[in-house]
Amino acid sequence: MTLTPPTSDDWIALTDQSLDVGIATDWVALPGCGAVVVFSGLVRDHADGSSGVTHIDYEAWAEQVTPRLTAVADEARRRWPDLGRVALWHREGRVLLSESSVVVAVSSPHRGAAFDACEFAIDTLKESVPIWKKEFFDGGSQWARSAQHITDVNDRGVLA
Repeated sequence: MTLTPPTSDDWIALTDQSLDVGIATDWVALPGCGAVVVFSGLVRDHADGSSGVTHIDYEAWAEQVTPRLTAVADEARRRWPDLGRVALWHREGRVLLSESSVVVAVSSPHRGAAFDACEFAIDTLKESVPIWKKEFFDGGSQWARSAQHITDVNDRGVLA
């Protein structure tokens, strides 16, 4: 799937293509927004108790990813009504070392809301979107130990 900009202010994507943080940053920037916050999660060379990680394979329940990512964006907008644009992108398939596996980008008139919304979005994405990772390392592979029960977006608690 190619990352094609949407016609709305939310850009939701699950793709096997490389994620370009610069494109996300440029897309969320709006004239009325003084803040853009971007999170990019990279594949690193170690994981819970394993060193020598060479790559990660991401497996997604594709039919549920878009609705759940949309719910994350919707909830962020409910909590921070002044948000400009929101981009929530995740890779599937093989992702190599130092490549981005997830990008969250938000814009807002003010930095506080942008930082808070970005943090909320990545934390909620990890808890509520059915995407799992298998880590490959020197001598083997394993499903990530950080896997957890998938929760509903609305079960993330109240705004602090």
